[in-house]
Amino acid sequence: MKYIFTICLLAVGMIACKQKAAKENTAAESLEPLAYTLYSSKSELFVEFKPLVVGQTSKFAAHLTVLGETFLPFTEGTVTISFMQDGKGIKNIADAPSSPGIFRLALQPAQAGKGKLVFDIQTKDFTDRFIIDSIQVFDDEKTAIAAQTNEADGSDISYLKEQAWKVEFANAPVMKETMFDVVKATGEIISAPGDEVTIAAKSNGIVKFAGNNNITGSAIRSGQTMFTVTGGEIAFENIDAAKETARAELATAKTEYERANELIKDKLITQAEFQNAKLRYEQAQITLNNLGRNYSGGKSLSSPINGFIKNIMVSEGQYVSAGQPLATITKNQRLILKADVSLKDADKISSIQEANFTIIQNKQSYSTKELNGKLLSVGKTTAGNSPFIPVHFQIDSKPGMLPGSFAEVFLKTIPINDALVIPVPALVEEQGVFYVYVQTEGESFQKRELKLGANDGQRVQVLSGVSEGERVVTKGGYQIKLSQASGALPAHGHEH
Repeated sequence: MKYIFTICLLAVGMIACKQKAAKENTAAESLEPLAYTLYSSKSELFVEFKPLVVGQTSKFAAHLTVLGETFLPFTEGTVTISFMQDGKGIKNIADAPSSPGIFRLALQPAQAGKGKLVFDIQTKDFTDRFIIDSIQVFDDEKTAIAAQTNEADGSDISYLKEQAWKVEFANAPVMKETMFDVVKATGEIISAPGDEVTIAAKSNGIVKFAGNNNITGSAIRSGQTMFTVTGGEIAFENIDAAKETARAELATAKTEYERANELIKDKLITQAEFQNAKLRYEQAQITLNNLGRNYSGGKSLSSPINGFIKNIMVSEGQYVSAGQPLATITKNQRLILKADVSLKDADKISSIQEANFTIIQNKQSYSTKELNGKLLSVGKTTAGNSPFIPVHFQIDSKPGMLPGSFAEVFLKTIPINDALVIPVPALVEEQGVFYVYVQTEGESFQKRELKLGANDGQRVQVLSGVSEGERVVTKGGYQIKLSQASGALPAHGHEH
């Protein structure tokens, strides 16, 4: 019985081995698809297809992505695929994508040898072309299988186009550029001198709003009346009462002057007495004119510039004193970026010419160069009671860039030539270690640990981890990380 059981086990084992060998044989004898990823300034082509064999139809799945701030699938257009060989060619046309981003095409070559694949793309907005050289057409499938090489890298992460197109995704090439060593500082956006004015009360009294437009953020024209300050029934420091007093004084002074003018003709008064009467009359005129200027039921106050109301500092019916601020008007065209540099970096700031900065409130990043910035001053000492050295840039205003906003500032100092750089958004941090996701193929990615150098707030220098020309994910890295952690992939809709 024991021997019979052993023989059965051996038989089962032999059958299993034969089945496994048959499967491996079948896998080895099947044509594996080829994949190419190409870029232009407008689009990305990722195409998959089986090796070309004489007399056999090869199907192509051409994945086309529009490049931009976020990569998006082609939703319309015509794609023509041509295979050129010895001056002759065959072609096939797809008039529309079979699904967003994917154009399905097919070719049946009739002659063995090498040629080139050409993809011509026509959309309503632009045209594009991709060429893949040295494509081999095999005599038969057996020859094609024998020529296959297994280059699969088990460390690659699969992330399909269908996934990337559903999220904010983008990548960018690693480049060698001149960047700058930086001094990091805290900063603030403030109004530029002359770009902002304060309207103040010119007399004591009760403030009244002119119209209904005195609202923060409202546009205002030069000369537009904003407030009226009137004495009303106030018993002291009343501008209306002062005006009545001035009228009475003018009337008295006028009478005295006219009397003196008659008396001086007969030399009944001295010349000095006449001049005193004349001076009193002129001063009374000036006083009344000053009180009455722009005054109609109160002292009118208008905006001296075109701009926007930054803030209103008083309420309707409030008592104000002469010189008290009522409102601030800003043109909001030019601003000042004020950076506060630590004393430990004092020896580095003499070569500052430009800066990058990020508004803390909205995380928007800018450079002084793109904002027509100009370095105004680099402090030689600390400012007042502050332990920081002030550095000021004048910049153009942008939407969302408001006076009073705080910023993280990267002051550019010494140039670093031929630095290998990537955009800052490409960085993924894990417990203080920085990584990037490198796109090795259209749907394959590798996670690389980096050693970093200078960081100017927009670009970061890479000392090791990536090479020039490789493409790093700048948007969507977190989604790739989640996909890797879950290990789940959606059904692949590609046809080979």
